[in-house]
Formats: sequence, C-alpha cells, structure tokens
Amino acid sequence: MRMLMLSTATILLLAIGSAQAAGDAAAGKAKAASCAGCHGPDGKGVPPNPALAGKSEDQLLQAMQDYKSGKRPNAMMKALTTPLSDQDIANLAAYYASLK
Repeated sequence: MRMLMLSTATILLLAIGSAQAAGDAAAGKAKAASCAGCHGPDGKGVPPNPALAGKSEDQLLQAMQDYKSGKRPNAMMKALTTPLSDQDIANLAAYYASLK
C-alpha cells in the first residue's frame, strides 16, 4: 500500500512539472519581437537564418536550450537566449511551433 501511494505521488509530481513546463504561444508571440530581425515576423526565416515556423516544439526548445548553455555555439543566439528564463524559452518554442 505504501509503495502504491509513493508511486502515485511521484506520477502526480511529474505530471505537474510537465504541465508547468508547457509553453504559452501567446506569451511567446509577445516575446518574439527580438527574433523577427533574423527569423522574420512570421518565423519563415531571413536568409541565411533558418525558418522557425512549423518546427516541432521539442526541436525548438532543445535548440534554444543548447544555444543558452553553449552546447550549440553561436555568439548571437547565446547573447539572445542567455537572459531568457526556461518558461520564456518554452513560450517561444510553443509560438513558433504553432506557426505553419
């Protein structure tokens, strides 16, 4: 019985953590103004910069986290992502993933 309660509590905590990490596309749109110069106002990219519109939320989230951590080297993206919170990054990923 104790093991069942512990397992249930763990699952609930994980579910709550996932829900809080979900991005808000509307908040991401408001934050995306600084991205438009290179990625376009509609996320379709301004060559040589890549399009962001339509990429998966997970793909965008991982890329921004990698730029922020330095795992993916790019001085401009590092400078732009460093001040962003994890929630800001999730919101931006949700916004760009919502664009087609």
